Amino acid sequence: MLAIGRGLMSNPRLMLFDEISLGLSPIIIGKLYEGLREIRSEGITIILVEQNVRRSLKEAERAYIMEAGRMVLSGNVEDLRQEEEVKKAYFGL
Repeated sequence: MLAIGRGLMSNPRLMLFDEISLGLSPIIIGKLYEGLREIRSEGITIILVEQNVRRSLKEAERAYIMEAGRMVLSGNVEDLRQEEEVKKAYFGL
């Protein structure tokens, strides 16, 4: 949270986040994602790298799904949620 605050002090137009939920409790993760929504509402673009696909697709507008270092799917989040490959690989459906 301190690093996010420090980054916001420079009035960025873009912020990059890598695995922000790694090792954190669900309550703290929820608070972090609330903060990301607030940052987005200020017009700051966010690029988020996250293994929690379910949560990421809940928050994002666009997504890029990578496997073994290669981008295998990309597009609008609503469309990706309906992709059979995504459902099987990440949602167990």
